[in-house]
Amino acid sequence: MRIATYNVEWFNSLFDDAGVPLVDDEESGRQGITRARQLEALGIVFTALNADAVLVIEAPDHNGRRSTVTALEGFARAFDLRVKQTVIGFPNDTQQEIALMFDPFVMTPRHDPLGEATGKKGSDTDPRFDGVLRIDLDLDATEDLVSFSKPPLELELITAGGDVVRMIGAHLKSKAPHGARGRDAVMRLAIANRRKQQAQAVWLRRRVVRHLEQGESLILLGDLNDGPGLDEYEDLFGRSSVEVVMGPVGPAGLFDPHAREAVRLRPGMASPTSARFYIQHENRYLEALLDYIMISPDLMARHPRWRIWHPFNDPACWQMPELRDALIDASDHYPVTLDIDL
Repeated sequence: MRIATYNVEWFNSLFDDAGVPLVDDEESGRQGITRARQLEALGIVFTALNADAVLVIEAPDHNGRRSTVTALEGFARAFDLRVKQTVIGFPNDTQQEIALMFDPFVMTPRHDPLGEATGKKGSDTDPRFDGVLRIDLDLDATEDLVSFSKPPLELELITAGGDVVRMIGAHLKSKAPHGARGRDAVMRLAIANRRKQQAQAVWLRRRVVRHLEQGESLILLGDLNDGPGLDEYEDLFGRSSVEVVMGPVGPAGLFDPHAREAVRLRPGMASPTSARFYIQHENRYLEALLDYIMISPDLMARHPRWRIWHPFNDPACWQMPELRDALIDASDHYPVTLDIDL
């Protein structure tokens, strides 16, 4: 079985309110890329992935006028993809949903959120992901209220062979200080954002521990917007959000080879990357490892194999010009896949 996670930059802008793909020459959410060109690129990438399930980060919007499921299932029909059905969890108001596209002949996933519904009062344990977590973020003996702008997608997944796997799809808060002006304001907002992201990571980790203690197979995947050594504020918190979610090496932790490699790297050593952003004021590109597929220790016996579909760093992608160019046009993130015997 092949499972993928893929952050598609502004997928929402490629569909009208009825979920019909906008195949035209209007600019997409990606600068300099038309909607028709991005859709074609995505069709090439999804076809090449040939996955049994794709967790889509920044999936099309879901609200009173638009449907994530309608848009993605229409996209799948347009390109004759195996991942022809879609499931979502709690929708959000960011126009960036979390959705799982899947092959219904291979698996049956259902939205199965755990934890208590809290309302605005919150809980200090591990509440349902559309709720509120009470946690002291800044060690001032006062509890703060934390919520997910994009509640993680919790699924129970049953394979055609009868295996039962828990899956959590996540898109953690960005640490970027968007909107701040001036050095001090940038620093304050960056630290505040990292603090909130750490709280979300703690929340996720508590849910991970629950599954591991119950002996359940678990796959946690998505865009965690963080990794070891990615910014200068990490030392204030001791560990990156990724390290918090993974936990320790061994039976109490999750495993992703790219994340574990990044933890071990010394300064100056090259790290795996899954995203590439243009920094306009510096006239250069920044690469980072943001996308992960973490698995529970029991699944390590199922011969897992990971791959980042990086157009420049993956030899097979580089040697196929059509796929290489499509990966560049389709998004500022690249897919990550897990092949595993399920």
